[in-house]
Amino acid sequence: TNLSKDQPDHVHRIAEFSVAAVGAANETLIDVDDSSLGYVNVRVGFHSGPVVANVVGSRNPRYCLFGDTVNTASRMESNSEKNRIHCSESSALLLSGTDMPILARGKISVRGKGDMKTFWVNEL
Repeated sequence: TNLSKDQPDHVHRIAEFSVAAVGAANETLIDVDDSSLGYVNVRVGFHSGPVVANVVGSRNPRYCLFGDTVNTASRMESNSEKNRIHCSESSALLLSGTDMPILARGKISVRGKGDMKTFWVNEL
């Protein structure tokens, strides 16, 4: 989304994108010449919080995000499961009150973060 202005619905938009991404992956054959290999599986995770953004590099500039929020989002993905969407408590709190269903996963041990209360998105 846009980092230069507040977007109060940012987490709902990310959750909707995540649902669509999992759906698209699950409709994509791993090998179009060998359908017996099945479809692409992905795991998704996200977190909401502050970040610092900047363009890095001069020959090949890249827009990058930095901060603990980026690390935590990565941990949500790596602790997710196949074809599931995993989020932190801060994201779940922002999602509450929207039409996106969330289900408490409970506390999990997250490397570098300790125990965190996390949630599954788009599940009842």
